[in-house]
Amino acid sequence: MNSSLLAVMLGASLFLGGIALVAFIWGLKSGQFDDEEKWLGATKFDNEEDLKSAVEAEQKKEQLKAKKKKEQYMPE
Repeated sequence: MNSSLLAVMLGASLFLGGIALVAFIWGLKSGQFDDEEKWLGATKFDNEEDLKSAVEAEQKKEQLKAKKKKEQYMPE
């Protein structure tokens, strides 16, 4: 293998790795990886029954919101 080819390949890989590192650091600083809800939700519910009851509770909340919204609208 030619040494100049090796130098070009090494330079290109370092350049692309640097771009990836800069993009990752930018993502960390701008909050791209901040998703507390996902991690908190995963730790709240240990088994399937807890998860099902949480989904049912969320559906009931949505139904109540829709019902309140419907009641608030009174056409004349």
